[in-house]
Amino acid sequence: MNKKTYFITGGGTGGHIYPAIAVADRLLEEDSTDKIFYVGNPNNLEAEIVSKKNYEFLPVISSGMPRKISFQFIIWTCRMLHAWWECLKYIKKYKPDAIFGTGGYVSAPVLMAAITMKVPFVMHDCDANPGLVTRKLSPYANSVSIAFEDAKNKLNNKNCHLNGNPIRAKFKTLTKQQARKDLNLEDKLTLCIMGGSQGARAINEAAVKDLEKLSKDYNIQIIFQTGKKNFDTVVSELGKIYPEYKNDKNLIIKPYFEDMVTVLKACDIAVSRAGSLSISELCASGVAPIFIPYPYAAADHQRKNAKCMVEKGAGLYLENDDTNDKSLMELIVSLVENPEMLQDIQKKAQKLAKYDGTEQIVKQLENCCSD
Repeated sequence: MNKKTYFITGGGTGGHIYPAIAVADRLLEEDSTDKIFYVGNPNNLEAEIVSKKNYEFLPVISSGMPRKISFQFIIWTCRMLHAWWECLKYIKKYKPDAIFGTGGYVSAPVLMAAITMKVPFVMHDCDANPGLVTRKLSPYANSVSIAFEDAKNKLNNKNCHLNGNPIRAKFKTLTKQQARKDLNLEDKLTLCIMGGSQGARAINEAAVKDLEKLSKDYNIQIIFQTGKKNFDTVVSELGKIYPEYKNDKNLIIKPYFEDMVTVLKACDIAVSRAGSLSISELCASGVAPIFIPYPYAAADHQRKNAKCMVEKGAGLYLENDDTNDKSLMELIVSLVENPEMLQDIQKKAQKLAKYDGTEQIVKQLENCCSD
């Protein structure tokens, strides 16, 4: 068998890194894979993650494009040209059979070098509104993987595959009952409140005011991820509002959960930002999401992701600035008091779940090698 060498690239944010890592890990399991090299920025999170993996990291310094023509734009252009040159040297040295990129500025010089050297590549974009790099380079890709059907009409590539995002296999196998048992929870209505690994101040401030009422008046179990930076502030404020919270068996409050699969699978409702990976995991968990998009996300992609889900009846929507009045509590209670609406949203969200995204992308890469 002629074994293959692959370059994987993507970085800067979790939406670019984790799909790339999932595909790289899956390729390692293939008998047809010889070597994998991860091309990324050594100053970003991808370098830390890859250091724990069984593939080599190839460093390339790159950064996001300045939005205005200025001296900084000239510096950025020189930096990107140097990064492109470095990638050309990597391709010449390691001779990849195919390249997989997840968009964003980290992958740009790698994919541009692939075009220059005529190396086949596959791209994946996780958002409903594809990023600049995906839009500009996808016409040269052998195929493109997308997480949202809405993205297809915005890309100039006829070979688009709706794969969803690569997610962990445990989302498909873990049951709600087992997840609750693993977290020492009862088998009753459960709510997750999260703002990502860093937390979200607006969500945290609103949630703190509602926890006692949700637990005592509605007997809801609540799993609350505050974010590492916000945990001390949250528990301090909660202690003032609800001094007995530590003895409330309905509450689990932590700065961060390593195993979000179990957390999400244990829940019926989730309050969340609207990053693409979060949406994929919420759908795979079969929860009813309440989306509060991060208002300063690049190209406003979180709002677009959330509205795409709401249009399909697969979630509710709340603006970040509206969380601190009674709006968040009202949305949660509307689901609690209307089981039919809750189940309808859950079913529509789960219907959008894609459990085999990683396998489908690997097939695209293998096909691109044989073309």
